[in-house]
Order: sequence, then structure tokens, then C-alpha cells
Amino acid sequence: MIYSERVKEKIQQHKQFWNGEGPSLILIPPARDMGETWQEQIYDTSNYREKFFNPEKMWQSEMYRARPVIEWPTDGIPTIRPNLGVVFVPSMAGQDYVLREGMMPWAGEALSPEQIRKALDKDLSSAELMKLAEQFYSIHREKDDGEVAPYQADNQGIFDIAHLLYGDQIFYDLMDENQLSWIDELLDISRQLMVRASRYVKKCIGEEDNWMIHGHGTEQGVYFPESGLRISEDTPAMIAPDQIDRFVMGSIEQCAKEFGSIFLHYCGSHESFFEKLCRSDAVRAIDLGNPESYDTRWLFKTCAETNTVLYSRVAPAEEETRDGDWRAYTKRLAGLVNETGARIILRPLVFPSNRDECVEMQESWHELTEQ
Repeated sequence: MIYSERVKEKIQQHKQFWNGEGPSLILIPPARDMGETWQEQIYDTSNYREKFFNPEKMWQSEMYRARPVIEWPTDGIPTIRPNLGVVFVPSMAGQDYVLREGMMPWAGEALSPEQIRKALDKDLSSAELMKLAEQFYSIHREKDDGEVAPYQADNQGIFDIAHLLYGDQIFYDLMDENQLSWIDELLDISRQLMVRASRYVKKCIGEEDNWMIHGHGTEQGVYFPESGLRISEDTPAMIAPDQIDRFVMGSIEQCAKEFGSIFLHYCGSHESFFEKLCRSDAVRAIDLGNPESYDTRWLFKTCAETNTVLYSRVAPAEEETRDGDWRAYTKRLAGLVNETGARIILRPLVFPSNRDECVEMQESWHELTEQ
């Protein structure tokens, strides 16, 4: 992948951040068409069914979201991916998916153990969604000017993929000692599928195993010099801490051996899971789907103590939301950064309504969090 000088400058800035130098980063969303309409939706699902099966239209839609980032006051790198949803890897195992207009796709009927065992015999390169992704990346190589970086399609995490493939029966089998060997097998198959799919996609992009640029479902990405994989592990937030130790952390650590380290997302409220992730050398950065469920000071302090980067939205105080007071929001979080020593890639939930104030927000955040 050939990047523009502007993207290369951002990459250097991000390298400094990962080395512990300079300020924390902030990803400020751009206004579209020079107006006041903000891109607050994570996914663009308008005419989604048509775009899903048409890589050219998918590319045009994703570029429309990304191009306003190019000259916007933000630390993010403009990024795009084929937005094919959580079914990307499960579909390669032979699972059907449901696609409704205006909604992201979801996995169809769960597979039997016999069907899941056959998944590793399949040629992932011939799978329908992998072909769509490969065409998308090919179009980008041909048409982009280096200002927008492609990133990995949604590969989910090992436990999430196992849940999608096998359905809710996984929770019952976790409690049945006679089924634990099957659960181990299921997780191993899911891991192998995810690793194969991720490696294939990274080759399409032109990334090595141990680095990436990742946009995490948004139009702004971050360069990771020692992490080659992002996964989402939402389902583990539904199980007990001892089950996470037994069935989740080992798979994450196995993947980290192959991709350097991992950027991990999960939704839900599970402080024990957060702590386990932070204390694992396998995890470099964490994103929270529900930051409002946690005490912000505790999050920052835990990340600082474990040298984990919080790459996430961070919940505002009630009055900051009510008043749209981005200055108070920025100052409060920067104060916590300095107090705890945390390193943050902030996706703000309170931000200005015009470009000039976004410039002020970026400059203020940099000045307040400078190391």
C-alpha cells in the first residue's frame, strides 16, 4: 500500500505515541459538506443491501465517509474497509446470514458440531464474502491517491465466532463437563478460521502480520506498529471470570503470538474482563462499547498501571452532555490522563459544532496531555 505524505506524517505521529512520546491522540469527527451535519453513525446502512453485494458501490460509500477526514483537525488517518459485518468469518465456515435493508447482517441458523468441523476444509479465498472483500481492496488500490488507508474487514474474536457458529448452545455446554472437550475444539476451529481470514485480508491490503492501520468501524484509523490484529469479543462479557480464564484468554494469547499483540473491543459491563485484558501482555489497546458503564478514573488508572492504551470513546459527565461543553470535557479527561499517567486515544463523545473550534479542541488536548 502506497501512502501519501500526509498519511506518512500521521504514521510518524502515531509511532511517537506508541513509544510513549508526545501527547495522547484525539479522533475528532468531521463535518460533511462544510456544513454542521456530523458523522455520528458508526456505520452507513443506507441502501445497504445493494452496497453489500456491489464492491464498487461499497467503496464509493466508504470513501464518501472517509474523504472529509483528510484535511480535518484530527489525529486520525482516513480509513475504509468493506463493511460486511460480523458474519464475515462465520459465513466462510458455511453459515448462512440474514441481510435486511437498513441493518447490519446477522448470523443465520447455528451449525452442528459436524458442520463446524468441516469448516477447516474450505477454501476461504473462494468464499462469497472474501471475494467481495478482495474486489473492494482491488478497487481501492486502483483508484485511491494514497490519502485513505484500507483496513481489515470485521473478523470478530475467537469466542465471538464460536458463539455465532454454534449459537446459544455454547452457554449450556460451558456448564457441562462432558462437553468441555468439544468447546475446546470449537474454539480452536474458530481461532484457525479467524487467523486464516485475517492473514488473507492483510495480504490483500499489503500489511505484514505484526502491524496495521485500523479504523475500528469508523472513518478514522490509527497506525499500530507492533499489533497486527483487532478483534471484538463481546460474548465473554456474558460469562463468569473463571470461564474467561478457561475459555477466552488462552485463545487471545495464542493469536498475539502470531500478530505481535492485539487491539481488542468488547461491549457490555465486565470490570473483571477489562482487568484481565489489561494485565495480559497479549493486549496492547482496548475499546469499550459501553464506556458509561465504568468509572473513568478507574479505567485510566488500570490502563496506566498495566501499560495498556485506552483507544475508546469515554463517557462525558451529565452536565457536559447537557451543555455540549467540549472544553470542560476535554479539560477533565486531560486532567485524568496527567493524574494517572494513562495513554489515551480518545474518541470524544462531546465535540464542537464548527471547524475552528475543532482546531482549538485538538490543540488544547495536545497541550494538556503532552508527556
